[in-house]
Order: sequence, then C-alpha cells, then structure tokens
Amino acid sequence: MSRSRTAVLAALALIAGATGAAVTAAPASAAVPCTVAYSVQNQWDTGFTANVTVTNNSAAKSSWAVKWAYAGNQKITNGWNAKITQSGTAVTANNESYNGTLATGGSVSFGFQASYSGTNALPTTFTLDGVTCNVDDGSGGGGGGGGTDPSGKVDNPYVGAKVYVNPEWSAKAAAETGGSRISNQPTGVWLDRIAAIAGTGGSMGLRAHLDAALAQKGTGEEVVQLVIYDLPGRDCAALASNGELGPTEIDKYKTQFIDPIAAILADSKYASLRIVTTIEIDSLPNLVTNTGSRATATAACDTMLANGNYVKGVGYALNKLGAIPNVYNYIDAGHHGWLGWDDNFAPSAQLFYQAANAEGATVADVHGFITNTANYSALKENNFTINDTVNGTSVRQSKWVDWNRYVDELSYAQAFRTQLVSVGFNSGIGMLIDTSRNGWGGTARPAGPGATTSVDTYVDGGRYDRRIHIGNWCNQSGAGLGERPKAAPAAGIDAYVWMKPPGESDGSSSAIANDEGKGFDRMCDPTYTGNARNGNSMSGALPNAPLSGHWFSAQFQQLMQNAYPAL
Repeated sequence: MSRSRTAVLAALALIAGATGAAVTAAPASAAVPCTVAYSVQNQWDTGFTANVTVTNNSAAKSSWAVKWAYAGNQKITNGWNAKITQSGTAVTANNESYNGTLATGGSVSFGFQASYSGTNALPTTFTLDGVTCNVDDGSGGGGGGGGTDPSGKVDNPYVGAKVYVNPEWSAKAAAETGGSRISNQPTGVWLDRIAAIAGTGGSMGLRAHLDAALAQKGTGEEVVQLVIYDLPGRDCAALASNGELGPTEIDKYKTQFIDPIAAILADSKYASLRIVTTIEIDSLPNLVTNTGSRATATAACDTMLANGNYVKGVGYALNKLGAIPNVYNYIDAGHHGWLGWDDNFAPSAQLFYQAANAEGATVADVHGFITNTANYSALKENNFTINDTVNGTSVRQSKWVDWNRYVDELSYAQAFRTQLVSVGFNSGIGMLIDTSRNGWGGTARPAGPGATTSVDTYVDGGRYDRRIHIGNWCNQSGAGLGERPKAAPAAGIDAYVWMKPPGESDGSSSAIANDEGKGFDRMCDPTYTGNARNGNSMSGALPNAPLSGHWFSAQFQQLMQNAYPAL
C-alpha cells in the first residue's frame, strides 16, 4: 500500500478497507502520546501481509509492547522485527533485542503475515505499553492530518495534482504525424549532466522548467518530475549512457551537480510545487547483479562497488534533496527482469537501505521507489501467472521466466515494496512504475494463452512482452506506449508515470562522436548477437538510432502504433 491509500485517523475516526488498506495516525504532537500506523501491504483470498509503525511521543523507552485486537478471525502466522504473540483476537508485539530503544519522537516498524477468511477489518484501537495511541490526551494539539506526514509532505504527491508537461518534449511529439494525441502527456525532465542544470544548446535549464511548471500550475497542485542522473562512473554495465564523471569524482558530483540542484529546488519561489525526484537510475542494482564472480560482472561495476561512490552519491542526493519540504525522493529499483530472482531481490533491498542511510541520509528522505524506468517490462501479463504449470512443469522453468519469481512489473513492484518495508523503510513508501514504453500492443499482441504443447510454447505464445530476451533494453523493436500516466492506480502504487519521454533514444545503433560522454553499446546495434547479460541473444534494437536522449522519430512512430491501450 502506498501513502495515498493511508487513511488518516484523527481522534477515533477510523477508516477501514481491504487490499492496500490502512489505519494511520494524525501527525505526531505532544498531545498524542503515541501514534500507530497499521497498513495492509498485500492481500489475497486467504491471507495478507501487514506493516505496523509506532511513534513514541512520550518519555524514551528501552523496551516496548504494542497491542491491538481483531474483530474477525485473523491469525498471525509469522512476523519480523518484533516478537508477536496472539491469544484469541488479542495480539501483542514486543520488541526484539536489537530494537527495544524507542526515543521520544522515535519510530519503529515491524511486519507480519496472517491468515483470514471473510472480511479483513482493520483494528480500531492500539496501545503502547498500556497507553492508548492515536488519541489526544487533552493537553492540546493533535489535530487532523489532512493526508500529510509530520514533514508537511502529502502522502501521495500525484493525488489531486496535475503533472508538468515538458514544453520541449511536447513540441517534438506534436510535430510528429499523429503525435498530438499524446503531446499533452507529462514526462520526466532528465538532469543527466552538470550543464543540464543551466540548460545547453538553447534547451531549457532547471529554473526554466520550474518557472514553466508554475505557469501551468495555476491555482491547483502541480507535480514536476525530475530524473537525477549523473553519478560518478555512471551505468557501469552499459556504454550508451555512460556519464561525464569518472569513477572517483564523487566530490564533483556533490558540489557541482547535487548542491546546485538542491539550491534551486529550495528557492521559496518553487515552494508550491510538488517536486518528484527519481534518484540515479541503473546504479545500485548493478552493484548486486554485475559484480564479483557473476557471469554478468564488469570491471567497471567492481570498481564502483569497491569505492562505494554509488552508495555515497545516492545517500548524498537523498540527504540534500530530502531536506527540502516539497521534494519527494523515489529511488530507482530496477525492474522484475533484473531484480526479480531470489539472489537479487533481498540483497537489493538491503543495499538500498544502506544507501538510504549513507552520507547523512535516513529512510525519512525516501518517499518511495520507481521500477521499469526507461525499460520495457510489461505492466501485467494476463495470459499466464508464476503459479501456472504445463504438463507438470512450472512456468518458472520456461526459458523466458528462467526461475524468476515475477512475470510483470505490477506484481514485482508490489512485492518489492513489502520487501523494502521489511528491511527498514517506512511503511508509507509508495511505488512508481514507468509505463512509457511497456504497452506491447499492436497486431503482435497475443489474444490469449499460448499452446500447452510445452511450458515454453505456453509462455512465449501468451506473453505481451515480445522482446527476444528480458535483458534487452535498447530501443526495442515492437514496443508500444503503455498505460497513460495515472495517480494511485493500484494498491501500493503511487502512480504510473512516463519518466522516460517516449521518442528519446536509449543509445545509438553505431558509434557517434559526441561531447556528452556517451559511448557506443553493442546492445543498441541490431546486428549484435549478445552477451551473458541477455543470454547471448540478438539485441532486438531498432536500426538507425541516434545518441541516448536524442529524438528518434522512427521509434516514436512505432510506440504510437503499438500503444496499449491503443490511442
């Protein structure tokens, strides 16, 4: 469940629900001795997972016990970060040995899995060491929350807000035949080098975009989407989007890139905007999947793991940008075809937690995560599930799924959100999914499941994602526009977004001299026969592509042609 599905509790006005439901306290004040946020993360016919965050507004504690009771037949089967016991409907959660300290104003989170049947009603009363939480003790304060947290940030920045339409991208889209059908869609603004802050070659800089956003905003709310993307040694497993900073230039990243961005975003002129930052795509996941003894390892990624500058850079960005009241940080979390395997899934969450506590940052600086940024993974595969079998063989054994636990982005994003909370991220985090190029519509879109001749014919015949291999990422042939940007579309999801502007190339099909620090990656060459990261498959890339970020008319036309939902 994401922040947008958090129901605000003021005094004892409760909101109950099912999947993605929550009971959450109003912002903490001295008049409320403790607050408890109880949120259902995932729910199915016979069970659910939930997370509980308790904030102590009274004297500091060296141990604690949280209690509540269920109105139905919910039974907790296992938990984490607390010792949870249940007697009948009554539940008690005691601290573990490592998290008993609870300072004044401090919070602690724990989670659990439970079974149920019928209705999964939310608990109505919580106590911390015998004191009822979420209730004004009569000493003043303790008003309603209005959907905000104590920092003043709203639960889900996309709810009730327009999203900034980049006039430069909009003009390019509108100039294309048929492009006016989507030229009014909001897309991300990419700050992918230092010069982009001021603007280069006549293009708009950051202040110009924020000024334009204020003009679009009018009297309502407006979200501006920024991609923060210039880490030292950037994209260590690819060449098309290599950056301008060398592996050791962390100080330059801080002082010449993040600090100037933070100074602009902190200008009171822009305080009325909701600024969403996507923090450093394709960085941290590489430290998990492309290092050490793995077949996919690269020397560049080993270097970035050893020097720690990805972790330091992300932490620094979170710290500096998260301190600004109207900035909402979302960390890039790869996609299901990258981190969905068992040996990637949990280690990635742990690494993200490490980065979120580096260079002065804390988990409070993280509003959520984004998946599928600039990628092509299908949002929802309807023709097969991970639990299907064909002639006794699991879908997980198919060549396409290849033992992954997820088959699409929605299931991955929701499950990864739960994993992130379990390692220590706030229970209110929400997920974004980039749907700019994962529609896979058009005449090649399967109308139903594949033949049950074998598990491979079943999966390959029914999957919407028509890539040759799920590791292919550059200018993919046959791709289409995906779901249009939308706020709060599903449990745990803050928004579907078009963070990657459709029509902007992923990389050039052949080497092109440039002053943007961008190399030539063979994965963008349609004649390339692959490497370990894509199972030694053809690249599936479109021909005649320009440098990454440059306008690619042929791709834009194909994206519109294969849009799903159709234009």
